[in-house]
Amino acid sequence: MKLGTAILLASLALSAPVAAQGIASTDPAKVEAGHYAVDKTHAKIIFSFNHFGFSTSYGFLNDFDAKLDFDAKAPAKSVLAVTVNMTGIDTTVPKLDAHLKTADFFDVEKFPQATFKTTAIEVTGPATGKITGDLTLHGVTKPVVLDTTFNGGGVNPVSKSTVVGFNATAKLSRSEFGIGKFVPMVGDEVTLTISSEFVRQP
Repeated sequence: MKLGTAILLASLALSAPVAAQGIASTDPAKVEAGHYAVDKTHAKIIFSFNHFGFSTSYGFLNDFDAKLDFDAKAPAKSVLAVTVNMTGIDTTVPKLDAHLKTADFFDVEKFPQATFKTTAIEVTGPATGKITGDLTLHGVTKPVVLDTTFNGGGVNPVSKSTVVGFNATAKLSRSEFGIGKFVPMVGDEVTLTISSEFVRQP
């Protein structure tokens, strides 16, 4: 490899992370407060559970909406509301999707939506927190805690919109929501893995 090419590649390798980091600030206080709506093209809700002790099964909740009232100077005062249409469940296995929508599991004909609404937010670090909220699923409401990381906020260089991004995880017991089919052979504990971008609304 020629010296000039090597220097160019090294420069790109060093500069790319700096450029990426410069787009978003991980300090919430430096981000514009206001009302935000989820960008569904840059958001995922993934669920996983143990399958007979042999493997971990995964699926997606593809049809959802979320609103965030973001208080940049006092993040604990922010408010999050999420609605999930359970008909959008997707395991990539059509027969399993159809079964999960029946009365054996989510009974989507009777309970078409799940909702999550914040009741408290605890700031645990400069960019971390615990979002506690009421999850209503299968007609049952229980508190669930989202362990959340603030990825950053700033102006998207393409759309020119102000964006904030978060990752979160949570664990819940499906039997507590009346969805106990095949427990304990199929895991009772369900893990939620969430990544989302929210766009500031005018």
